[in-house]
Amino acid sequence: MKNLILLFLFSFFMFQAPTIAQEKSEWPALDKSPLQFSYYPADAAWRNYLSGDARTKRPKIKVTYSSPAVNGRTVFGDLVPYGKDWRVGANEATEVIFYNDVEINGKTVGRGIYTMFAEVNEKSWNISFSTEKGLWGAENRDKSKDVARVEVPTVTTNSLRENLAIGFREIDDLSAHMVISWDGTTVNVPIAFNVVSFPDEDASPGDMVQYPDNSRFRNYLKPEQLEEAVPVVRITYGRPQMKEREIFGSLVAYNKVWRLGANESTEITLYEDITVGEDVIKSGRYNLYAIPTATEWTLIFNTDMPAWGSANRDEEKDVYKIKIPVTQDSEVLEALSIRFQENDGNNASIIFGWDKTRATMNFSY
Repeated sequence: MKNLILLFLFSFFMFQAPTIAQEKSEWPALDKSPLQFSYYPADAAWRNYLSGDARTKRPKIKVTYSSPAVNGRTVFGDLVPYGKDWRVGANEATEVIFYNDVEINGKTVGRGIYTMFAEVNEKSWNISFSTEKGLWGAENRDKSKDVARVEVPTVTTNSLRENLAIGFREIDDLSAHMVISWDGTTVNVPIAFNVVSFPDEDASPGDMVQYPDNSRFRNYLKPEQLEEAVPVVRITYGRPQMKEREIFGSLVAYNKVWRLGANESTEITLYEDITVGEDVIKSGRYNLYAIPTATEWTLIFNTDMPAWGSANRDEEKDVYKIKIPVTQDSEVLEALSIRFQENDGNNASIIFGWDKTRATMNFSY
């Protein structure tokens, strides 16, 4: 009897389990405002079908947006109210990818992903690009994350577009318009690709020293002072700081070529020939490098210009190598510093200083 009961229960659950587990799955229906994609240039979207150089074509912009239909409604001023932010589509906020830096209304927008919004008015739209992502529509968005904003006039046409569309019109190799069109309204958003690049604030700011010092101010001198204010040497260099680091023998390795500064290679301009020991260094412009040790530096004058640092320098263009002595001072210099010291007659010195290290090159002219 016990075995019969167990057999009954086993059979019941074996046949009933699938019925219990079966639940109706909910698959998404077709969206009434289907997602659309727009590329610039357009053929970048199907570059895998292209050949030759076109096969390597890369997009500059991609727009992802939902495309609502008019459906007999009054769109602008009603469905899309005037004076309020709109997601430029339906559902999620419209997304724009800039694959390279662009310029919008004179402002650089860096490469990256942005959401796009429009404050719609009858005669113009204010288009905004924001770094805020993951938004459904435009409600409660953080406008402090807008990175660019441009006002563009509306163009009214008799040709009515049922579904919202976003495309591009090429202006020339350096610019295009993003065209947004729905119902009888169109706007053109100018986008430039020839972005002006401005340097950020440098952690190792550049500086310049010149000998004699008053030769920098010749236009302020009296005529009788000009003869003694003829420039002889000028040095431009980047000035790194210690920032609690150990410098020579660590940050600046011994027995290795150093740019004698930061960023671009240090540049020395000789307005006339100078003599260092038994070497005559001809007038001209040179990159100036150093191979430091604890007791002396080897200065290298090189004509391979311009150069960023000392990596991969063309050693065949090393035209002079000068050994100079090193001393230690009690004063700590936080930033790399270069100065001139005037000696007797036509003799002077260039003194390189950082931390407590001082390296001196004496020269005559």
